[in-house]
Amino acid sequence: MTDKPPTLASPTPSPFVDARTLLSARGLRPKRSFGQNFLVNEGVVRRIAELCTPSGDDGSSVASVIEIGAGLGALTSALLDRGGRVVAIERDRDLVPILREELASHLDRGALEIVEADAATIDYRSLFSTLPPPHVLAGNLPYQITGRLLERATELRRDIVRAVFMVQREVADRIVAGPSDEAYGQPSVFVQAAFDVERAIVVRAGSFHPRPDVDSAVIVLTPRALPRAEETQAFRDVVHAAFGSRRKTLKNALAKLLASDAAQTAVAATGIDLGRRGETLSVEELAAIANAIESARAASAT
Repeated sequence: MTDKPPTLASPTPSPFVDARTLLSARGLRPKRSFGQNFLVNEGVVRRIAELCTPSGDDGSSVASVIEIGAGLGALTSALLDRGGRVVAIERDRDLVPILREELASHLDRGALEIVEADAATIDYRSLFSTLPPPHVLAGNLPYQITGRLLERATELRRDIVRAVFMVQREVADRIVAGPSDEAYGQPSVFVQAAFDVERAIVVRAGSFHPRPDVDSAVIVLTPRALPRAEETQAFRDVVHAAFGSRRKTLKNALAKLLASDAAQTAVAATGIDLGRRGETLSVEELAAIANAIESARAASAT
């Protein structure tokens, strides 16, 4: 008989952490410079925690979570209630002491670490090394650095089992869009090359304090066992060129990359019509063009 794995779940669910109450009690206000919009809808918070830490058959948690932008601890607390180990990253030095106070019991029992740092530059692999696998990235991504944090997620795809991010709804629409969709573009291609993508929840603006001007959405990114494309320099060059001038045909958009006869021959061998526009190509087709150009470069260098 196999012993059940230990769980660090709280014995009783924690009371919901309402940002409005905590901020008011300490004379603080959300900081626009940090893009702070605190999620105050308890149902949504609990649902995000479920997406981050689906339970095993025995009810135990199956994930350790690095949370980007812990804020005042609403999601942090919900994750801990589900038995996860959590490293909570927060850059606002006014909020870190509140997190330590509100979540002191979790710190004491070793389930939580709070790190004051910038989520855009921190060494995630070093943090993951302190946590038992499997690993999850999660958080409400500030709009100003959403692109950079999505890049970090793709860099870490081999280290995680999923990423669960709250982003502006229009960003989510771009990430899940397919070829020929109006929203299809570079973010769609780079994220979908590495992950299976799901838009799991639409979160209305009224679920936040302060209320933003737009709705948000929660996306779940699951690393693909075999990426649809490796993000090589050639792949980045092709994607940037193909989407840099959306009205141009591939022949014109890729002109600089097809300057050599070898590159033109290699790309022609893919069978992809260069009279098409970049936004009509799948991730695999863009990768095929990139691989052809890369092969031509390698051949000319020998």
